[in-house]
Amino acid sequence: MLPPILEIYVVWNPGDTEGEHIAQTLLDHFRGTAFSGLIGGAVEVYVRSASSTEDPTGAPRPLPCTEPLPYGVPSPAFTAVVLVAGVELTSSVEKRGPWHGYVEALTSCRHASPDTVGIFSVCTADNVMDGTVLEGLVGGVLGIAHGAFGTEAFEETLCRDLAQGIAQMGTEDPQRVTVFVSHTKRLSTLEETSVSSLVDLVRDVISKTRLGEFFDAQDLQPNEDWAPALIAAATTGALLAVRTDLYSSRPWCQREVLTAKRVGMPVVILDALTTGEERGSFVMDHVPRSPGRQDGAVWRRDDITRVLGQLVDECLKGVLWRKQQQIAAAAGLPVNIDWWAPHAPEPATFAEWLDRRDDLEVKENKPIVVLHPDPPLGPDEREVLLQIARLANLHDEVQFLTPRGLAARGG
Repeated sequence: MLPPILEIYVVWNPGDTEGEHIAQTLLDHFRGTAFSGLIGGAVEVYVRSASSTEDPTGAPRPLPCTEPLPYGVPSPAFTAVVLVAGVELTSSVEKRGPWHGYVEALTSCRHASPDTVGIFSVCTADNVMDGTVLEGLVGGVLGIAHGAFGTEAFEETLCRDLAQGIAQMGTEDPQRVTVFVSHTKRLSTLEETSVSSLVDLVRDVISKTRLGEFFDAQDLQPNEDWAPALIAAATTGALLAVRTDLYSSRPWCQREVLTAKRVGMPVVILDALTTGEERGSFVMDHVPRSPGRQDGAVWRRDDITRVLGQLVDECLKGVLWRKQQQIAAAAGLPVNIDWWAPHAPEPATFAEWLDRRDDLEVKENKPIVVLHPDPPLGPDEREVLLQIARLANLHDEVQFLTPRGLAARGG
C-alpha cells in the first residue's frame, strides 16, 4: 500500500438535495472499474455535508488539506474538492456563519497549494454566482458541468470535466488536455461521405467541451510528421483513433497509433466499422475501444461523448500512475520495478522498451520485473512477450505484475 494519490471530497449544504446525487455519481465513477487498475487506495471519494456539531446549521468536519494530519499520516498527492453551489449553500455563505468560514478555508488552502489542491464548483441553480458572497470566494475557481445540470448529459459531463481538471492539475506545465484525432484522409468513394460526417461530428462534440483539439488537416502543414507533436504532448494529450473500414490498412494511421503507444500517450479507438475490414492490424489492438454507431445514416452523438469521457479517464489514469511511480521510489516496494508500463505491455511496446534498455543483460539471473495496471495479461499473452525476451537474449525470468499481483506477494 502506498499513500493515497487522489482524494476527492464532495461538499454540499444538506439543504441542497442535489448534492447527494452528485456525490453518488462521482463515487460510482471514480471508485468503479475505470480506475480499478491502479495500486490500491490510489483514488478515494469522500463526502462532507452534515454538521459536525449539535447545531444542524453548522459546517461539516474540516478537510485534511485545511489542517495538519495527525500521527504523521501522509497527505495525498492531489486533493479535489467538488463544491455543490446550490441555493442553500449560497444563502448560508451569505450569512457569514460557519459555512462562510468553511468555504473560505477551502479557498485559502487552494491558493496556498494550487499544484496539489483544486476546487471545482458545480452550479445547481441559476444566479448563485451572480454578485453573491459565494462568487467572491470561489468565483475564480474552475466550474465543471457548466450549464449541464438537469440535462441528460449532466453525469457524463460532470465526470469528464472533473477528470480533466485533475489531470491538468497533475502536469508540470498545466494546459488543456489535447485530443489528437486520427482518421483516414485518402478516402474511397464508398467511405468519403460517411467518414467526413463522422469526423465533423467528432470535431463538433469536442468544440463543446473543455478539451483542446488537434486535427492534422488543420494543425499540421502538408507532409509534416505527427511524431514530434505526439511526443511533445505525451503527458497532456490523448489519441482518438476513428477506426472506419479503411483505417487499419493506412500506413500513416498505423504510424500515428504506434507512435502514441510508444511514448505512453493514451489511445482509445472509436470503432466505427460499417462494412468491415479485410485484415485489421495488430498495431490497433490492446487499447480501449468504444462503438460508434449510426441511426440510419446519422452517427450517434452520445457515442462520441462517451468515448471522449473514456479518453479523459485514460489521461487521468496516466497522471496517477506516474505519480505513484514517483512516490513508490521514495517509499520502497517489495520488489525492484524495471519498467512501470503505463499500459499493459504488448509486442509493439515491449520490444521498443527492450530496444532502449541495453543494461538488462547485466542483471544476470535476477528477475526483470514489469509492473502495469490491472487487469493482468493472459498466459498466452505473457508467453508471446517471453518469446520476444528470449529473442533479445534475455533469460526467461521476466515477471509481468499488476498492482493486485504485487500486493499478493507481500513484503
